[in-house]
Formats: sequence, C-alpha cells, structure tokens
Amino acid sequence: MSKKIAVYPGSFDPITKGHLDIIKRASGIFDTVYVAILTNSAKTPMFSVDERKDFIKRSTEGIENVVVESFSGLLVDFAKKVNATVIVKGLRAMSDFEYEFQMALMNRKLDKSIETMFLTTSGKYSYLSSSIVKEVARHSASLDGLVPDCIINDIIKKANSKN
Repeated sequence: MSKKIAVYPGSFDPITKGHLDIIKRASGIFDTVYVAILTNSAKTPMFSVDERKDFIKRSTEGIENVVVESFSGLLVDFAKKVNATVIVKGLRAMSDFEYEFQMALMNRKLDKSIETMFLTTSGKYSYLSSSIVKEVARHSASLDGLVPDCIINDIIKKANSKN
C-alpha cells in the first residue's frame, strides 16, 4: 500500500496556533505531512528560514509524521519531489477561499495528479494570521493563545530588536 503524503505550504512567519491546528489535523489524515516553508524573494520576512524551521520543529515536537522543509519555485514541483499527492490549505474565511481556489486550479493545471484539500481552521483561530502576531509582538502585547508557547520568547525578542 502506498503512503499518503501531503504538503502544507506557507510562509509561517511565524507559525501560529491556527497553522498548528491544521498541521495536527492533517497529520491524522496522512502518513506524512511536509510543512513546506516557501522562500519568496519578493517578501521580507521577520524571521529567517532557519528560524522558521526551528519554530515549526519545536512546535510540532511529538507529531512523528511531520517533516519540515523549505522550498522555492513551484509548489507542485516540491510536491512531486517529496512524492506528495495532496496539497493541504487552511481556510480562515471566505476571503481566503477565492485566492486559494485560484491557486488550487492553477496547481491542478500544472499537475493533474496532485489534489488540493481545504481544511477550515478551528473557529477560535479564524482571525489569526502571522501578520497580526508580528503586529501584536511589535507593540509588546501578549502572544498567549496566538502562537505555540515554546516560541513566544523568541518572537518577543526579535520584535523588540526591530524597534
């Protein structure tokens, strides 16, 4: 029997509890879930790829079937490289759906063998984004409940060094 392998892509700058919710749920569906950090030269992230990898690895410690990688280029090419047949995308609201639906159709056009699965985030995280987390951190407000506890101090330290 072949393994069911999925890719959950994103910038994860930083990983949030909403991301972690999707990762945990996907890990219960698939044999292996690649959390794939997109390196996008058009964006200036707060955290380096290595920092984001470290945050995700620490946050998913104990979830045995999660692998953290980074990639640049086309997502379908990365999916093929790791033998994934499904791309997992998290949806918070209808505003996410339009963009993600377009991307799913384009990925399907590029490679018909790769499906996209949409998982809706838990309602308690529907407002949450990495951008909001960074803004809250820049203003020294509490990150409790927004990101995994194990990375809160790292985020605060980096946000304060940017001020």
